[in-house]
Amino acid sequence: MEKLKVAVIGAGHLGTFHSKVYSRLDNVKLVGVCDCNLERAIEVGKKYNTASYSDYEDLFDKVDAVSIAVPTSLHYNIAKEFLNHNIHVLIEKPITKTLSEADELIDIARAKSLILQVGHIERFNSAVLAIEPYLAKPKFIECQRLGPFHKRVKDVGVVLDLMIHDIDIVLGLIEQDVVNIEAVGLSTISDYEDVANVRLTFQDGTIADITASRVTKDVVRKMRVFQEDSYVSLDYVTQDAAIFRKTGDKIIKEKIKIKKKDPLKKELKSFLECVRTGKKPIVSGVEGRRALQVALEIIEKIKPSKH
Repeated sequence: MEKLKVAVIGAGHLGTFHSKVYSRLDNVKLVGVCDCNLERAIEVGKKYNTASYSDYEDLFDKVDAVSIAVPTSLHYNIAKEFLNHNIHVLIEKPITKTLSEADELIDIARAKSLILQVGHIERFNSAVLAIEPYLAKPKFIECQRLGPFHKRVKDVGVVLDLMIHDIDIVLGLIEQDVVNIEAVGLSTISDYEDVANVRLTFQDGTIADITASRVTKDVVRKMRVFQEDSYVSLDYVTQDAAIFRKTGDKIIKEKIKIKKKDPLKKELKSFLECVRTGKKPIVSGVEGRRALQVALEIIEKIKPSKH
């Protein structure tokens, strides 16, 4: 099998992990790492035995596909240029800052029959995949995604930084239109919302309550899905899950067996498989746009109250 030639745009926190995974995959050649900070690109390039670039345009004639792991404000321009040069794109979440930007990327990818995948990594979490057979008509979903503030995230608030993971997961589970959004938020250490809570009501009456914070000392990444006769809980961090069922007058816990794997490795392997086969990604530009649309509506609801 001919090796796919890939590159990573952005040599920061996420870009470094993308580079590491690509450098270790079979039938893949990591041809370069690009960052406007050339010293940083060189550092990562040396670590994973690949070339370093400061201008992503130098890669147009060298790659089949790229991962874009740069600040959200740069997603649109960089992704558009690679797509226009007939290069498949995996773009970190959120897909873009605006819906019109997302629409244009989706249209270009569709017109050129290119893969446009959005990096909603929790879709590839082993616990998320393991609970699917246990879910039947959820009635209420509760999500918590809490942790400390990271200075590297400067251009978006907690909704686009953290909460959008759970928005995407919930939208994937319910597959119904959102008919009502109630949201509150608070800015504490940045110019954006740093704490947010939202209640989503879906067309079939299902409710999702999602809380996100980036001013919390301890890291919490949990979800509970309540159904008529049971509820399922999972921990994204440990990739553990369990189902609780009512038996007589007792609640019986059953631990769900999970073969834990690296979600990023699964995500990138899935992306490359889509590039090879033309198969639709689990999170294509369309799913990425849907999560962005809900996230932006939440941010608009929060604006009057966040201070």
